[in-house]
Amino acid sequence: MFDQLTKTWAEHALTGPPVHVVGSLRLALTYNSGASFSMGTGLGPWIALGALGVVAALVWVGRSVRSRLAAVALGLIVGGALGNVIDRAVRGDAGFLHGSVIDFIDLQWWPVFNIADVGVVCGAILLVITTFRGSPP
Repeated sequence: MFDQLTKTWAEHALTGPPVHVVGSLRLALTYNSGASFSMGTGLGPWIALGALGVVAALVWVGRSVRSRLAAVALGLIVGGALGNVIDRAVRGDAGFLHGSVIDFIDLQWWPVFNIADVGVVCGAILLVITTFRGSPP
């Protein structure tokens, strides 16, 4: 939900040139029709369907998770993936699943990203930590 609120804000507030925040951080509205780092441009429907498959698998696996940290990790990944799938489904006028993901956080030395991407990356890092800690999944 927070992800969608920030994307709606970005779409309305960031209509001009990039806004410098601090250091190399700036806010710049972009529309990504591809996957991470703009790879796979034009494959939006396939990317969305693949993400939904991953979400379904993670929800299935998550039913048996005993570790609180692993549950949080899976929740972050699922939430982030769904946030970007929602964009593909409803943002844009090219039809269902042909929309673009709104990205707006620009470090200038890394591809532009959004809050959903942060959730996916943080969730993946937490999942790796739980694996190396030997915590039960």
